[in-house]
Amino acid sequence: MLRFEGIYSHAGSALKAPIFVLILGLALHPGHGRAEPVPGLAMHGEPAEVSDFTHFSYANPDAPKGGTARFAKQGTFDSLNPFIVKGGVADGMREYVYESLMARAYDEPFTLYGLIAEAVETPPDRTWVEFTLNPKARFSDGTPITVDDVIFSHAVLRDRGRPNHRSYYKKVKAVEKTGDHKVRFTFDGSGDREMPLIMGLMPVLPRHLLTPETFEKTTLEPPVGSGPYIVAEVDPGKSITYKRDPDYWGRDLPVNRGLYNFDEVRIDYFRDAGSMFEAFKSGLVELRNERDPTRWALGYRFPALSVGRVVQEALPIETPAGMSALVFNTRRPLFKDPRVRQALILLFDHEWVNRNLYHGLYAPVESYFARSELSSHDRPADETERALLAPYPDAVQPKIMDGTYAVPMTDGTGQNRDGRVAALKLLEEAGWVVKDGTLVNAETGEPFTFEILSRSRGQERLLLTYARALKRVGIEAHIRPVDSAQYQRRKQTFDFDMIPNYWGASLSPGNEQSFRFGSKAAKTEGSFNFAGIENEAVDAMIRAMLAAETREDFVSAVRALDRVLLSGDYVVPLFYLPKQWVAYWRSLKRPEKTPLYGYQIGAWWHDPAGTDGEPAKP
Repeated sequence: MLRFEGIYSHAGSALKAPIFVLILGLALHPGHGRAEPVPGLAMHGEPAEVSDFTHFSYANPDAPKGGTARFAKQGTFDSLNPFIVKGGVADGMREYVYESLMARAYDEPFTLYGLIAEAVETPPDRTWVEFTLNPKARFSDGTPITVDDVIFSHAVLRDRGRPNHRSYYKKVKAVEKTGDHKVRFTFDGSGDREMPLIMGLMPVLPRHLLTPETFEKTTLEPPVGSGPYIVAEVDPGKSITYKRDPDYWGRDLPVNRGLYNFDEVRIDYFRDAGSMFEAFKSGLVELRNERDPTRWALGYRFPALSVGRVVQEALPIETPAGMSALVFNTRRPLFKDPRVRQALILLFDHEWVNRNLYHGLYAPVESYFARSELSSHDRPADETERALLAPYPDAVQPKIMDGTYAVPMTDGTGQNRDGRVAALKLLEEAGWVVKDGTLVNAETGEPFTFEILSRSRGQERLLLTYARALKRVGIEAHIRPVDSAQYQRRKQTFDFDMIPNYWGASLSPGNEQSFRFGSKAAKTEGSFNFAGIENEAVDAMIRAMLAAETREDFVSAVRALDRVLLSGDYVVPLFYLPKQWVAYWRSLKRPEKTPLYGYQIGAWWHDPAGTDGEPAKP
């Protein structure tokens, strides 16, 4: 089936669960115009944890340490540098080896607590942010982390890092060393209130080991970071093993207590989903974040599960489901006309596909922030939204503005007659006619044909179903299977007509929305604006979202953005699940509490009574 990246988790892989993405907020000393240094900050409101903070609510501080966790990833890799576009990076590098200035709490919508930076301050207008580094912070080679490392990291990522780093960090107009352990970033006048948060997201790199001139080169040499693990073994393209650093400087911090419990984490790569599942069934892989409803419904009928050695669970998750879709590349002349895109959306039979391919387990995606208060679906625009959208009167379709929009539904028979009739009418208005069973341009006679990239057999099943539906109105859609490396390269350079894609979402979306949907990103290779969206209303709603000072204004701005994106018909929306599907061998144990963002594999541990997939003894 189509791989809905990260729909059932806050990330596309269970291995990404422990990542500490960083968010800042504002906590002011009453009556003063500048902030006081604080150990934890929330994007809106106050942090949940106070001075007696000992560990996150979803972590078990008494979890035993030890064992080797064996995970899996489909595809391959040829680099250990996660900060550049070039190459395919090994999974886990950013999460296990490198750290950012502060650590995110996954049981709160958007809150940070001290990690490399033990304190942070920012004024009411958020025009600057100052971090106080923890003097105990060390890289894995024992070298202390200094302000110079932070300043170097900002400069090299701004000038040579991934496009999102370059875009965000250029909003810093000045960097100052304000003390032995203090660094201040002063921002431009853009009014982007998320910039203190973005700087909290910044990874800290070892200045003494890196040079700007070689930074953009791929490498398989194990790097030095400050995180809880070091790279122990690399089999290029096949596997990588991380070993817990016994001298890890931050192991006793509250944000880490009860986390990173495995002595080793091994990630094996598999060429296809089938062989990866067989490895899980045999116990060579211990955990599986399932995305295939057919496999979930029918595939978990093997002996180890039957006798209780494997657990199959649907865990709660309270974050937005995001947008899983087939993406039109609107840079292509074929997809410039919105009527063409609307027609192709009408030709997708959600009801039949869900029933016949996915056992009816999915819900249709009707928002870029489905499954959350940020969604505009089934909600009329409020006064704040309408005021934001007023300068762009044609940006939102009426049904989307009043909350009555829904994806086109059918009777589920597979005929979709009404959808075909409506689609052909739109196509005719756009200059396309059917001749001898083929849809052609009325002026040039050129047939309507395009290519959809696929990187797995599961994806092909959905795409071939869609191609057959298109064929019934004379459209020829060619499914092009490519390997994961080629797929990634063509995505990064926008060399495609249509691709399946998933844009994840959090409870506090921010600057990444510009990288996904902003006009500037449409022309930036390596960005996630795969659709090529260039829309003034989208840009304005993103700015309003970033400038919002209250949660209420923020939610309204995000919903307004959602309405504009939906109205653009940039994608064929697909499906999402209300819960996370996970299966694991009983040698793994998890905390009782699952946080807002779904399960965090960094909080799991090996049961000392169970080994190599054997069930734990009572």
